[in-house]
Amino acid sequence: MSKKSLLMAAMIAVGAMGRMWAQGQTLAMSLEQLYKTADEHNTSIKSYESALREAEAGVRAAKAERLPDIDASASFSYLGGGRITDRNFTNGFGVHIPHYGNNFALQASMPIYTGGAIESGINLSRLAEDMAKANASDNRQRVRMLLTGHYLQLHNLRNQERVFDENIRLTETLIDHTRKRQAEGVVLRNDLTRYELQLEQLRLGRTQVTNQAHIVNHQLLTALGIEGDIDILPTESFYAPEASGLAEATEATWQQQATDNAPALQRSQLGIAISEERVKLEKSARRPSVALVAEEHLDGPITIEIPNLNKNLNYFFVGVGVKYRFGSLYKNNHKVRQAKLATETARQLHQSAIEEVENAVQAAYTELQTSQTELETSRKRVELSEQNYSVINNRYQNGLALVTDMIDAANQRLDAQLSLVNSRINVLYNYYRLRFIAGTL
Repeated sequence: MSKKSLLMAAMIAVGAMGRMWAQGQTLAMSLEQLYKTADEHNTSIKSYESALREAEAGVRAAKAERLPDIDASASFSYLGGGRITDRNFTNGFGVHIPHYGNNFALQASMPIYTGGAIESGINLSRLAEDMAKANASDNRQRVRMLLTGHYLQLHNLRNQERVFDENIRLTETLIDHTRKRQAEGVVLRNDLTRYELQLEQLRLGRTQVTNQAHIVNHQLLTALGIEGDIDILPTESFYAPEASGLAEATEATWQQQATDNAPALQRSQLGIAISEERVKLEKSARRPSVALVAEEHLDGPITIEIPNLNKNLNYFFVGVGVKYRFGSLYKNNHKVRQAKLATETARQLHQSAIEEVENAVQAAYTELQTSQTELETSRKRVELSEQNYSVINNRYQNGLALVTDMIDAANQRLDAQLSLVNSRINVLYNYYRLRFIAGTL
């Protein structure tokens, strides 16, 4: 094949892919794939990652305070003529002063001891970085829980569609059978009408479920941070594969996981550490600061001599500078007390967070157990409704049951099947919600 032919074939293939994207496509994705996609595209996650990078830059800025300060200044000036008088401003006469002056200064200082202010600033920056990490983790957990809710709801709606499709096909078969019996004069037209009404009701339910699935699919795409006409197709069967096993963990196990991983507890613990560090920072203001200092000067002309010297004076010095703020002895006491009170408040908030997380885990664990019981009940309902439908259908085929009995049996079976679909998803939702509360989603 020639190069020209290859190029044309590639252009045709690219055009076909573009049309497929424009017309929409179906993507089969697992929960883990959803989480990975959200990590890469979700705007909320990206904003928290940006805040984390800002906090990391804050740590580097705080560490830079250990480095020496170096200042340089230079000036050029025009000096006017001088005049000398007695102290009573008499007997004045003019003095020549060189008109062009210059000044250059180079100053450097290196902190040796700041009372712990620099170290406290660095520690606060590191704690701020840890808080940014905890906030980012909490936000990621919330985004994943949102995705999980949409994903499970979408899977539930797809299962409901299959249930409606099955019942629609069965009802259409019964309508065909009833028409034959009507032609034979065995049943009345009214019986056929009842089935047709039942069919329309099933089709309406199917349409409502499909429309709701479109809404949830759009919400899922928005949460993922991607655009396009794409239908997400859940890949897991979700008939309690992992939840049934992991749900066997005791409540104490879940409570321990929450203690170790819950973002709310991590943030409250960091709040205590930040408050304690602020106490140290306020106390450092009551201590002296010591620094190495060095300066280099080049000034001219020399005007402190009479007559003036039109020359440059260069000098330098090095030494140790000590600074103490006496006002901190009576000003910072209130700030230190305020910081201590903030620490006590942070400890109380942490204890409150522990209680809230403990209650949330206990409630979620109980709801998971309840949903598992509901799942078993739903399975039994489906089994009994299938048996009842089979018996009524057999009696109806032999002319021993009314069409109303048949419709009632069909409705009972439909309700049981939909209840089973909801119960299966409810077990998984409660399981993932428990993981979310424990901070392990």
